[in-house]
Amino acid sequence: MPTPAGRNGSIARPSLSETQARLLSYLCDRVDGTAYLKAKYVADDLDLSSKEVGINMGILADRTDDVTIEQWGRSSSTTWKVSAGE
Repeated sequence: MPTPAGRNGSIARPSLSETQARLLSYLCDRVDGTAYLKAKYVADDLDLSSKEVGINMGILADRTDDVTIEQWGRSSSTTWKVSAGE
């Protein structure tokens, strides 16, 4: 089964789960430069829970160079700072 490709043709690493690969593809397709994304809106777009997004964003922050991910703030929903890889 082929793995999802991002906007720049990067391929999700085999060590990523299906959810992580979907999330990475989503981020690569939507972030050009730097963006601040609320977990609840990402969750709505991907039909996940905010908790699933948060857990998998943390994992992706450690496992991918395609984007840089930082937890930016916590209010009604966690905000993530996502920067496109170079």
